[in-house]
Order: sequence, then C-alpha cells, then structure tokens
Amino acid sequence: MNVPQSLDAPHVPVLLDAVVASLSVTPGESIIDATFGAGGYTRALLSQGARVIAFDRDPDAIAEGQPLVAEADGALELVHAEFSRMDEEVSGQVDGVVMDIGVSSMQLDRADRGFSFQADGPLDMTMGRTRPNAADFVNEADEGEMADVLYTYGEEHQSRRVARAIVAARPLTRTGEMANVIRKALGHKPHDKKDPATRSFQAIRIHVNRELGELEDGLNAAERALKPGGRLAVVTFHSLED
Repeated sequence: MNVPQSLDAPHVPVLLDAVVASLSVTPGESIIDATFGAGGYTRALLSQGARVIAFDRDPDAIAEGQPLVAEADGALELVHAEFSRMDEEVSGQVDGVVMDIGVSSMQLDRADRGFSFQADGPLDMTMGRTRPNAADFVNEADEGEMADVLYTYGEEHQSRRVARAIVAARPLTRTGEMANVIRKALGHKPHDKKDPATRSFQAIRIHVNRELGELEDGLNAAERALKPGGRLAVVTFHSLED
C-alpha cells in the first residue's frame, strides 16, 4: 500500500518499533489495533501493508480518526467499541493484535476530559464519556469503598486519610479542587518530587473505566480473535497492568 504523507504519525507511541517487529506483519494480513488513540500503531501497521481493524471506546478518537479511514482506501476499519468485544465485532480471525494499555496522551493533554490535574477541568476521567464518571464516584461512594479503590488501584498507603478528606470536601466537580484536597490531606510540599495526588487520580481513573477488568476480558477476547499461530503484543505501564 502507498501510505499518503498525511498518514505520518503526529504522535509516536512508546515501543512502536518493537511492537511492529514483534507482530512481524506480512502484507495483506489482518491486524487488530485494540487501542487506536491517535492512530500511531495503526499508521505503522498500514505502512507495513496490513489491513487494520482498530478499536477505541473514546468517541473523540473515533471522530478524529475518520480522515485516516478515508485515506487508507479500504485498509482500515475503525470500530467504536471496547476492545473486550473485539472477537464479537470482527468477522473471522486475525493474524495479530496490539494492545497499548492505559490512558492516552490525547486524553491526558485535554483539560476538558478531566484525566489530569496539570490543568483544571471537569472531574470526568471516563474514556468513553460515559456515566458514572469520576465526579459521580467521589461524590457518592462511601468512605470505605473509596479508600479501598485508592489503595488497590493507586497503591495509596494513606488511602483512608485521603478518602476521609474527599468525603469532607464534597461536592467536588473540578480536577484542581480534588487535587488540592488530596495534597492538603497528605501534607504536600511544593518541592516534593512527585505530586501526591497522582496515585489517587490513577486509582479513580482505573476504577471508573474498569480498566483491569477490561484488560482481562480483552486478553481473553484477543485469544479468541487470533488465528492459530497469531501474534499478540501488549504494552503496559505499571505493575497493576502487568
């Protein structure tokens, strides 16, 4: 396939070369990109001559990927669905699957998505713009449940203190105000190397998106979707995903 100039990736994913090499694409093979995002892996796979079926539950990613679909001239199908449903959405089995687990940079960089406290935004954090979102959780969960989530998914060892502070500060609607509540609860100092709100934000994000359950279901779906001898490449970023 002759890849148009505009298919060059604006964002190069982590481990792109290693993933493409591990999938060992032969032109004409079918590959599932389970986490389309900004399309970095998909572009690389198209350039190798693959037919790509790409999944994303984020409606923004689907909308922004439409020009790539048009330019790929039939070699790319973009599916708005969770990757745990890949075997249900694809007709027949495929030669390879790539999964890049976690939040995407395009989600983190947009304050209106509420994934990050680097810029203030609505307390959302959902990959699919669905409900319940982060605000629903922090404003409605009881203190014990919240503490368990912070400890399990954020490895926050002072989870009960943080949960107590969040409950006392309700209602919370903005990322900035929740980050400040967490910092105050943990005695944050401006010179601290890592912002203490990071762990709690990760935990709440993982919880509201059911990320670890989705990963487990996605791995099982990938096994069903792959042909015998098919290849699976998974990129993870932290110990819980591992």
